[in-house]
Amino acid sequence: MQQVFAEMAKGNLDPFVDIMADDMQWSWMGTETWTRTFEGKETVVNELLAAVKATLTEPFEVVPHRFIADEDFVVIEHTGKNTTPDGRPYHNKYCWVCRFSNGKLRELREYMDTELVTKTFGTDDKP
Repeated sequence: MQQVFAEMAKGNLDPFVDIMADDMQWSWMGTETWTRTFEGKETVVNELLAAVKATLTEPFEVVPHRFIADEDFVVIEHTGKNTTPDGRPYHNKYCWVCRFSNGKLRELREYMDTELVTKTFGTDDKP
């Protein structure tokens, strides 16, 4: 994941997509509007990552702060320092809990400031 994040920091999402299992699940943790699970790599790429590309300007800036590994799990604390197409800053803080199996990312549980998401994007733009 450290190598993947190094590439993501350069705006290259390909290594991240490459490590995803076809049947992976990506869950936004929490309650209310911004809680959701994306089922499968195709859904993650076509819905979640497509929405990121539509709502944030490139290059995407990802700043990792800490990697913690334990057996099949890797936890990453990181910050996104990004801008919306209309010029508003979007600097969210994240904690990803990733589960791997056979070298592939099977599950990603994403914790973030959902209030900041709502303030920045509203509730109608949810992918």
